[in-house]
Amino acid sequence: MDKLEKYRTYIKQLITEHAKLCPSTKEIDAQLIFDTEHDHYQLVDVGWQNQKRIHSCFLHFDIKDGKIWIQHNGTEDHIAYDLVTKGVPKEDIVLGFQAPNYRQYTDFAVN
Repeated sequence: MDKLEKYRTYIKQLITEHAKLCPSTKEIDAQLIFDTEHDHYQLVDVGWQNQKRIHSCFLHFDIKDGKIWIQHNGTEDHIAYDLVTKGVPKEDIVLGFQAPNYRQYTDFAVN
């Protein structure tokens, strides 16, 4: 399996694991969005709760230029280290939710 296929698999595994932790109701769906053609991956809650619209993104990953970009992490877990544990080198992980000028102070790639 080549590097990009591994990265896609790791991201799908992480999103699927977190989706299992989301409380499931008939009013709110945890949606796993896997766009493997454009390499966009998300976990989103969609529905209604007490007449209030729910639409929130918990996890958002992209793969760009051979690197995993963590665009959003709405969980309590440090998703980047979960990826490292799976075998992704830190230099292939970009914390996209961090401002570009602060990324140099992280243990991960700048871009």
